[in-house]
Amino acid sequence: MNKRAVVFSAVPVEPEMSVYLQPGDFIVACDAGYRNAAKLGARPDLIVGDFDSAPQPQTDRQTIVLPHVKDDTDTQFAAKWLVEHGYKEVVLLGALGGARIEHMFANVSTGLYLAMHGVKVILADAKSEMHYLLPEHPLHLEHKDWMYLSVFALGAPMTGVTMEGVYYPLRDATLSELDYPLGTSNEFTAPVAHLQCRAGHGLVVLTRADG
Repeated sequence: MNKRAVVFSAVPVEPEMSVYLQPGDFIVACDAGYRNAAKLGARPDLIVGDFDSAPQPQTDRQTIVLPHVKDDTDTQFAAKWLVEHGYKEVVLLGALGGARIEHMFANVSTGLYLAMHGVKVILADAKSEMHYLLPEHPLHLEHKDWMYLSVFALGAPMTGVTMEGVYYPLRDATLSELDYPLGTSNEFTAPVAHLQCRAGHGLVVLTRADG
């Protein structure tokens, strides 16, 4: 059985993001993320946090109270918990944008942690999705209503990059680190775009035309 979880962080969510919820999802709320879960009609199975951004809720749901002084963010702790409990697919909502830009970068790092532990992971808001491209784990992304597809190398150059079904295809290319965003704002030309790499780690961003 493919265990699937949805993690709510604290950045405000929009009602249309409820499309990411499926019956049987294990719902995790990180700190103030329990407010986002409620907004989308989801009841947390697990609440974790140090509750520095919202009061600890009075609830009968399993709650893990974290210390204020710690190495892991609340969302990173939740990610480690899900890996330890065998979850193979995770969607992070309320993790992008917001007033604390460092939190968004931390959440992108948490997503990479999940991907590197064999988890299929998506970070999403109302106008975009983020996926991770790793060696031996090709991505097949449906066009749907996405307008742009961008690819960024994370931490080191990506080599052996191949992209098909896009306006600017690549074959066995190298994408350097973030100092040269060559992979920005590509576009779909087919119902499905196919991406793979031989080495390195990539962040793939899908954006709608009004994003």
